[in-house]
Amino acid sequence: MFISNDIKYIGVNDHKIDLFEGQYDVPNGMAYNSYAIIDEKIAIMDSVDRNFKNEWLNNLQGALNGREPDYLIVQHMEPDHSANIVSFVEKYPEAKIVASAKAFSMMKNFFGTDFADKQIVVKEGDTLILGEHTLSFITAPMVHWPEVIMTYDATDKVLFSADAFGKFGALDVEEDWACEARRYYFGIVGKYGAQVQSVLKKASALNIEKICPLHGPVLTDNLSYYIGLYDTWSSYRPEEEGIMIAYTSVYGNTKDAVMKLSQKLMENGAKKVVLNDLARCDMHEAVEDAFRYDKLVLATTTYNADIFPFMRQFIDHLIERNYQNRTVALIENGSWAPTAVRVMKEMMSNCKNINYTQTQVKIMSALNAESEAQLEKMALELCGNTRLKGGESSMKYVCDVCGWVYDEEKGSPENGIAPGTAFDDLPEDFVCPLCGVGQENFSKIED
Repeated sequence: MFISNDIKYIGVNDHKIDLFEGQYDVPNGMAYNSYAIIDEKIAIMDSVDRNFKNEWLNNLQGALNGREPDYLIVQHMEPDHSANIVSFVEKYPEAKIVASAKAFSMMKNFFGTDFADKQIVVKEGDTLILGEHTLSFITAPMVHWPEVIMTYDATDKVLFSADAFGKFGALDVEEDWACEARRYYFGIVGKYGAQVQSVLKKASALNIEKICPLHGPVLTDNLSYYIGLYDTWSSYRPEEEGIMIAYTSVYGNTKDAVMKLSQKLMENGAKKVVLNDLARCDMHEAVEDAFRYDKLVLATTTYNADIFPFMRQFIDHLIERNYQNRTVALIENGSWAPTAVRVMKEMMSNCKNINYTQTQVKIMSALNAESEAQLEKMALELCGNTRLKGGESSMKYVCDVCGWVYDEEKGSPENGIAPGTAFDDLPEDFVCPLCGVGQENFSKIED
């Protein structure tokens, strides 16, 4: 991998790992990135996971070409990047360690020493001159640990971004960057949007031509795309227009409702509808989808006077990551005492700028005409459809005999007529529910 004439890649790929950080499924493995800046003095950027000690040291030795490193720059103390600090010190005892003050205190916790005789403590704006290359340091606390620093090389215009701009997946596997970077971001960094925004403001003052993260590929082309996505994600704005439906279903009745809603949404012009069965999908993929789209439907059963466990887990994930700025619709199923809507709303009460749909769907065991009508109305509301399917504005018709009014927008759910049904589309056998006369006895109410 070519980065520049003086910057060499010395990282490793991990295809043995099954769960990153003990919870994130990584079918295409992980990359632990490390870099060597070769100048009059040599700086090594971070180490790698402990299982790859020998491979990393061999890569490092190859990049040194017989020379000795002067510095190990520790940007992040998470063990997948710091585990080989001791091995590095044992092999290169003359080298200095460059890190934040907080990182050195963490080294004491991890290794029993803070390498006091080797310390170079850096803070915001400090520089390190290697020769032709001058490195400047950017503090990035809580992106996503408190000790994090990033490093900017003004000569080659490279930002070493620590865990920011990282993704799941080894570097010898080709896959879409955004999908796995999004899942990585919202899973690992998503709680700290304000801190990411702060670092993005600092980075905006730099002339950056390459981004070298600690996971995933080196980013070189169209950097505005990657930075733009990070700005969207960290400010909790929807990335796309679409409707994500997250659901749980015990015997299939809630699933039936979700499938009908999905169909109605598409019929009413929804640009994209994504379904996640929370008991079976990758939970972190579902979280990614919830943050990706501008609307979310939560559909679940009442369970032990609460909600189904997978739905509770999902909502907990959203709350932990500061879910906000979305439209949310709620569907509950309860055979005798439905409480799911109340519980879900209580759980999300601290989420900012959540706009709930006026329509909620209540299912008592299985769909009936009333709950199907609610689904129809919810679909219309989620699609922003204030007009009827035929394109005509909503109208009202009055029974000339008894005065009962048929409102096209509301329909007549109690009589099996869904909201949004035009008067001209009523079944031929439809009669006034009060007096029983036919449709010929109705008159349009003029505005």
